Amino acid sequence: MLVHLSIRDIVLIDRLDLTLNEGLSVLTGETGAGKSILLDALSLALGGRGDGGLVRHGARQGEVTAVFDLPAEHAARKLLTLNGFEDDGDLILRRVQSADGRTRVFVNDRPASVALMREIGTNLVEIHGQHDDRALVDPQAHRQLLDAYAGLSGEALAVAENFMAWRRLEGDLARLRARVEAAAREADYLRASAEELTTLNPQEGEEEELAESRQRMMRSEKIASDVNDAHEELSGPSSPIPGLASLLRRLDRKRDELPGLLDEPLSRLDGALDALSEAQMGLERALRTLEFDPRALESCEERLFALRAASRKYGVPVTELPALAVRMTADLAELDAGEERLAALTAEVTAARDGFDALARSLSAKRHAASGQLAAAVMAELPDMKLERAAFIVEMTSDPESRTAAGIDTTEFFVRTNPGTRAGPMMKVASGGELSRFLLALKVALADKGSAPTLVFDEIDTGVGGAVADAIGRRLARLAGRVQVLSVTHAPQVAARATTHLLISKAEVEPGEERLATRVATIDISARREEIARMLAGESITDEARAAAARLIGAV
Repeated sequence: MLVHLSIRDIVLIDRLDLTLNEGLSVLTGETGAGKSILLDALSLALGGRGDGGLVRHGARQGEVTAVFDLPAEHAARKLLTLNGFEDDGDLILRRVQSADGRTRVFVNDRPASVALMREIGTNLVEIHGQHDDRALVDPQAHRQLLDAYAGLSGEALAVAENFMAWRRLEGDLARLRARVEAAAREADYLRASAEELTTLNPQEGEEEELAESRQRMMRSEKIASDVNDAHEELSGPSSPIPGLASLLRRLDRKRDELPGLLDEPLSRLDGALDALSEAQMGLERALRTLEFDPRALESCEERLFALRAASRKYGVPVTELPALAVRMTADLAELDAGEERLAALTAEVTAARDGFDALARSLSAKRHAASGQLAAAVMAELPDMKLERAAFIVEMTSDPESRTAAGIDTTEFFVRTNPGTRAGPMMKVASGGELSRFLLALKVALADKGSAPTLVFDEIDTGVGGAVADAIGRRLARLAGRVQVLSVTHAPQVAARATTHLLISKAEVEPGEERLATRVATIDISARREEIARMLAGESITDEARAAAARLIGAV
């Protein structure tokens, strides 16, 4: 339940800290005192639409904090866990609204999104008023409320799960059928391509290896050619070695004739001849090392060019050719086994649909039975609220061919306010006052089934009085035995049944100042009697009004 509400700088509220209790809490006060502002602030903390106009004049930002005490298994705690938030202790929702329109959200003091706050808030508080267009008057929620009333939520979940499983299988079947049909249209091309790629047998990283080998062999060919040219110069017909050797021998024979003059030239010629011979042998060794096979280069180039031709043909990089070959082979295998797989998957889809249909029919039958029970329970509440001539109808239609995750049923709450008139959707047929009473009767019938732990009723007793207001008060009190109820009311019969009475008023922020602020105070029995007397008598409170207020409180 909601245990604490803290408001800072929202419209007329400058600073408010409100502790809330179990049971029925009523909020009363003069018109314009700020009751609606209080609910607007609470709505902001539940993920309602933010607006810079909510910030108190002169303040940069407003802030609302709502603190909830919840059981460990509550759905809101599960949402916290699913979204990575700690859920120990109280659940704290805080909304900061800036005057420039920006808004910030905190869940358990961690930044969060407005969407998450709104999702959590719908599990914590329901706000109902005469012109409520949420929750109970939302046709999409009527089926869930009927399921909650009849204890069918578990079966509804099973139906939804079976529906999703069946649709997933249908999706698998549609995709398989599309692949098989596509493969069948391209069967000849696939077989020829798969055979070509299988023969080519491209390998991972092969293009890079071949390109490097080709470059290496081409460099080796160029180097070998230059080395061979040098070797030819030293070893071929034009080699200087034979001539130098002949010249060295002739000069050596003349050495004695020219003592001392030819020693140095002969020594240098002999060294040059040795160097040339060594160079010749070095070149021969280099040629043997650089021995080049043109056939290897040709083979390398043929393989590389074949891979690149296949890449151009199939429109994929060479690196993706192996994967393409695998896919084509798989497509052929799928084509060959396609009919058998299609038949098996078709049988699975049929079985899943039949299983869903069986569960949906069973759930539908129970819903139809429960719809009359819910209608009767609501109808039982109407006479005391002066709607004895009205009718509440759970309008259900079922179409076995209209399958959804919710089953085969559509459910909407219809009402007929006068005999002889046509029943119609509750939101369209009932007036504001009638709608509020229908909503209250429905909530009493549902009790704590399918309800948030905190219910807020905003002036649902407007326009009624006497016995009707008393009937509304009794039903709010009954509801408060199951869930926490907050009611903004102008009816003394409702206020008299409160377990906590909160008086809302406007007062000067500081004595002598013209600026006013909304104040909320929990009042004792004496102050309650005076406030209920004001609600009975108006501006001038008489002793008779005080006596009537005392009788109202004592009669509860």
